[in-house]
Amino acid sequence: MANAKTTARLTGAAYLVLAIAGVVGFLVVRAKIFVAGDAAVTYANYIENPSLVRLGLVAMLTVALAQAVTALGFYKLFKDVSPTSAFAIAAFGIVNSVIILVGTAFGAAAHYYAVGGGVAPGGDQAATVQMLAALDGFAWSVGDLFFGLWLIPMGFAVAKSGYFHRGTILKWILVAGGVGYILTAFVSYGFADAPELLVENLTIFADVGELWIILALIVVGVREGAEEQEAARRGATA
Repeated sequence: MANAKTTARLTGAAYLVLAIAGVVGFLVVRAKIFVAGDAAVTYANYIENPSLVRLGLVAMLTVALAQAVTALGFYKLFKDVSPTSAFAIAAFGIVNSVIILVGTAFGAAAHYYAVGGGVAPGGDQAATVQMLAALDGFAWSVGDLFFGLWLIPMGFAVAKSGYFHRGTILKWILVAGGVGYILTAFVSYGFADAPELLVENLTIFADVGELWIILALIVVGVREGAEEQEAARRGATA
């Protein structure tokens, strides 16, 4: 039981780092630096805020690392109670980590051509920086597909494990959040006229479910008696 609690709390801590780094890197730094449709302003922001840009790159590297660690933590936590779901969580999480890492490489290239001394192809520094910064954002947004995919098996593993109080409710919130992220990826590119408010609200359940499971993992770890009950159940069906 102690081992499961430790795994749960370490996984929760990694998930919390993932969430905080994502907010800092994408929602704070990127929102301040990148201006869609205005290469001159974006380029100027890179030149005038080099420390902030570096903070954003470190944050995004942290997201990629924390995503991978969290995925492996979930695999270890759930592999004995729900092997298929545990594998799916790990696989989708690692894929999303790689996507974020690719996006971060685009961001690093934008920094290089803005302030690192790189000479842009064709000599247009501003246009090159704008394109690379945009590719960084596109990588993040298409990654929504796999971020949604990892929440769905997570919900099923949560319910099957019995590790958390009100696990069935949490299961369906996570599943709904996963579906919301998947729809966001498709709606954003498949429906050009989709209302922005609709796209933003598709991930509400994911926000609730992620906050819930992070707090549950860190504060509770694993519900008392849950691991013993699962072991007894497996023994009875062996």
